[in-house]
Amino acid sequence: FLEADPGEDTCTITQGDIAEAVDIASAAKHFELRLEQFGPYRLDYTRNGRHLLLGGRRGHVAAMDWQTKALMCEINVMETVTDVAWLHTETLLAVAQRRWLHVYDNQGLELNCLKSFPGVLCLQFLPYHFLLATANEKGFLQYLDISVGKEVAALCTRGGRLAVMAQNPANAIIHLGHSNGTVTLWSPTVSEPLVRMLCHRGALRALAVDPTGTYMASAGLDRKVRVWDLRTYGVLQELVLPQGAGHLAFSQRGLLAAACGDLVQVYKGVGKELPPQPYLCHRPPRPPHGLRFCPFEDVLGAGHGHGFTSILVPGRVAPTQGCQGGPRPPPPPVISPPRVGAGEANFDALENNPYRSRRQRQEWEVKALLEKIPAELITLDPTQLGRVDTASLQQKREERIQRLGFDPQAKAKFKPRRRAKGSNLLHRKRKVAHEEQRVRV
Repeated sequence: FLEADPGEDTCTITQGDIAEAVDIASAAKHFELRLEQFGPYRLDYTRNGRHLLLGGRRGHVAAMDWQTKALMCEINVMETVTDVAWLHTETLLAVAQRRWLHVYDNQGLELNCLKSFPGVLCLQFLPYHFLLATANEKGFLQYLDISVGKEVAALCTRGGRLAVMAQNPANAIIHLGHSNGTVTLWSPTVSEPLVRMLCHRGALRALAVDPTGTYMASAGLDRKVRVWDLRTYGVLQELVLPQGAGHLAFSQRGLLAAACGDLVQVYKGVGKELPPQPYLCHRPPRPPHGLRFCPFEDVLGAGHGHGFTSILVPGRVAPTQGCQGGPRPPPPPVISPPRVGAGEANFDALENNPYRSRRQRQEWEVKALLEKIPAELITLDPTQLGRVDTASLQQKREERIQRLGFDPQAKAKFKPRRRAKGSNLLHRKRKVAHEEQRVRV
């Protein structure tokens, strides 16, 4: 990460200073789009971090390749836009408009208008299940299977207006924040919340879950930001901010971004020791309305009332540790030293390839559809799916006994042979019974 001089704080380093110090390719990733007519803006990145989707409150929707600045489409839906989300590829996008949910392609053509999803406020896409989760103003959580275009579940949360939602990337559980300070965890196959947590004394303003599914960050009207351990559902860290946090976002490397009033702050050390001072600070032209970390890049996107700002969250190669006051020891025999920063340095080209061609994207889409996970397998603990169900084995044995009329595994009853005169039949029976009892003892 950034290393400040003695007596200097890293949060005082501006984006201009960072852009001047890095190389030309990295400096080009810091830019600002001035869109003052249709804001404030919501945003979303694709899973490979290549494409950017912007949605203005006043109907402006734009999709672009943000690295080459190539515009894919730009439309105005002439209706209020509350949220936007990419679907499984960069050719499909979902827009939550004032009345209904709409699906467009990357050319701006409307493909579908889903009137069974009215008043949607938040969108979350589950990539491995091909499910689009929506939360509306009536308090309903709905799931849409985009592979077949069918509604999988519609759950009444009985929690009022749902404006705060996040997903757990590890187990595909949806987290909802309510106005009474509670957070509920939902699965599409269960009509009741799996977990109900009391997180704040006031209403929830923002939620975020880290990519490993271990930590959850929540912000409420009590101006507190709390980090929770989802394994024990206990508070790990708590931070009191002057204006609270309206939006939260986790990066792939565990950095936490918070929109505090008109300021964007980035914290490091989440889960270990959250410092009171932020790692980086940036003040956009207007208060942020959406935060997203770009996958596989050290970039944080912020949407605000005057457009979009791309913020650099720098990383570097970690140096070898040397002894103070003496020569450095030789470096360890590793091929590539560890890299730290906001985004993951190494990507899996078979799953998320930022440089894939059109043909590779088509082949990946077919394989992903064949490997789609059913919605019934979404559970709080994914490791339960690999365990042996001992009750079912016992049940199979009982069913076999009922079908055959006898137990084929049962031991045959002892029948002594008749011997000549003078033998004691009862004594022999007792002797065999006592032998079996002795073995059991």
